[in-house]
Amino acid sequence: MASSKKSRSPVASKRSSATPDPVGADVENDAIIGTMFWRSLGLIALLLICFTMVYSLTRPAEKKGPETKTQTTLPQERKTNTVQIPNIPFQDITAASGLDFVHYDGKKGERLLPETMGGGGGFFDFDNDGDEDILLVNSCDWPWTKREGVKALPTMHLYQNDGTGKFKDVTKEVGLDVTFFGMGPAFGDYDNDGWVDVFITAVGTNHLFRNDHGKFVDVSEALGVAGSPGQWSCPAMWFDYDRDGKLDLIVGNYVSWSREIDLSLASTLVGMERSYGQPTNFDGVHMYLYHNEGGKFSEVGARAGLHVVNAATKVPEAKCLGIALVDANHDGWPDVCVANDTVKNFLFINKKDGTFEDEAVSMGVALTRDGQATGAMGIDCGNYRNDDCLGIVIGNFANEQSSLYLSDGLKPSFTDVAPTTGFGPQTRIRLTFGVFFADMDLDGRMDIVCTNGHLEPEIQKVYPTQQYEQPAQLFWNAGKRQATQLVALNAEKTGADFQRPMVGRGATYADIDGDGDIDLLLIANGGPARLLRNDQATNNGWLRLKLKDKANTGAIGAVVTIPILEEGKEVERLVRCITATRSYQSQSELTATFGLGARKPSELRVRWPDGSEQTVPIDALNKTLIVEQAP
Repeated sequence: MASSKKSRSPVASKRSSATPDPVGADVENDAIIGTMFWRSLGLIALLLICFTMVYSLTRPAEKKGPETKTQTTLPQERKTNTVQIPNIPFQDITAASGLDFVHYDGKKGERLLPETMGGGGGFFDFDNDGDEDILLVNSCDWPWTKREGVKALPTMHLYQNDGTGKFKDVTKEVGLDVTFFGMGPAFGDYDNDGWVDVFITAVGTNHLFRNDHGKFVDVSEALGVAGSPGQWSCPAMWFDYDRDGKLDLIVGNYVSWSREIDLSLASTLVGMERSYGQPTNFDGVHMYLYHNEGGKFSEVGARAGLHVVNAATKVPEAKCLGIALVDANHDGWPDVCVANDTVKNFLFINKKDGTFEDEAVSMGVALTRDGQATGAMGIDCGNYRNDDCLGIVIGNFANEQSSLYLSDGLKPSFTDVAPTTGFGPQTRIRLTFGVFFADMDLDGRMDIVCTNGHLEPEIQKVYPTQQYEQPAQLFWNAGKRQATQLVALNAEKTGADFQRPMVGRGATYADIDGDGDIDLLLIANGGPARLLRNDQATNNGWLRLKLKDKANTGAIGAVVTIPILEEGKEVERLVRCITATRSYQSQSELTATFGLGARKPSELRVRWPDGSEQTVPIDALNKTLIVEQAP
């Protein structure tokens, strides 16, 4: 052990005296390297400064080109054609005309959904004297709230026109003083006897009244069109879908409703009492299609392809509030567009074999631009641009723009142009029920009329921007070349009577005084109807057309075209489809009104419901022309 210690000791002594410490050596070397680095950097900087000074003194002079300047200007405002907005004043002649109808809604405090939806009616010539009479549909008390001791129960009212726009109530003497919870009418001569019959939808069974030379008889049960006692029907339309010369009947049912279901929902406004239930809380129901077999009807909705089922829930998808006639693919066969509340709309294309196929999704009318369903109510279809493009207008719920679908010429596809035409933004704050196309100033372009009104009487307490009673709207068509195609006219242009707020539901039109322009009937829920005379004084030309087809159906489904020529070339075309069913639970006159402005057409063309075509010369303007179908 001692010898080993001695042998290690000299080695240790030698390392301590002859070998430097490694840590100290590293520190010393870093100091030397740092000093050399900063000296080199300073030398490089000095050389760069010297080089820059020499180059500045010796570089050649720079050659300057011509000086250029970039001028910055503000964007220029787009120049557009401007037109003078016309005055289209309306005069309230309700009382002066003898119209005293007040809609009864049956409200007794339970806030049941059907109480908010009524207010339908329309124009038709029930007595065949050549002028338009008025039928207004009424509701009634619920069976469980029937008032004791009341002598006069609510009924519909039929007003007979004397030819000058004066009306007489003839309800009782013609047999229509019947009480039920009614919704809206559909007028059509189903038995081809030359007298227009009346179908009325209801909560419960529906009613068909046969017109026996000015007297009416209820034939609902006998002909098989009463429907179900538990059903709630809203819109209905007569049309000849199989082109056999007999009018068939399509009926839109709203939701699967009962008092028990409604009361179980416990719907409320924020911080307030019970409110009216939303349609999203009820299941959908199938539509009816009654095929006219001559003396009786068969319900063929399922066989015809009208029973659309939700793929996810397997329940009926339809919640129908509006039906309109349209030839969407221009093949001469009648198609059907359906406005559904809170679910996608339908566009039933006629397959010409007694069946239909819903092509609303592929044709672009099922949903909004962003793929949403709307609270759709009233609907109308027409060529509002004076070309081959079809328009479909649908009134939607509050805080939803109403829809305006425009086809791509003759192509069977549509785009919602409401936001870009000026129509959509002006409708967002309103809750629109009635809506239709009509040329209100006779300039040749189709305008749009809307009636508005909310469901909740206390809505303004919760939403200050909303009102229960709302003014109607008239969108004047300025033409497709204008920056704003559809201009919402103010009270200065329409008169105060048109703008007076009401709980608007149905809306319809006819020329009641024979002066060529279109007068309006606006219908309220739980309030008086309003008859407005059109007092426009534009001096625009016009032509009214009444068709008589061989089958005596009123020519429903016929399409009339008036070509406008300049130097022998067609520059535009005025087109009207003959149908009474427009708007919301409303019927218009069958006579077609063509505003002409300064145009002077020489002929018109009729495509009759059976597909035949006829050209008719126009020998005079500013008159009603009666055209009978050629043998």
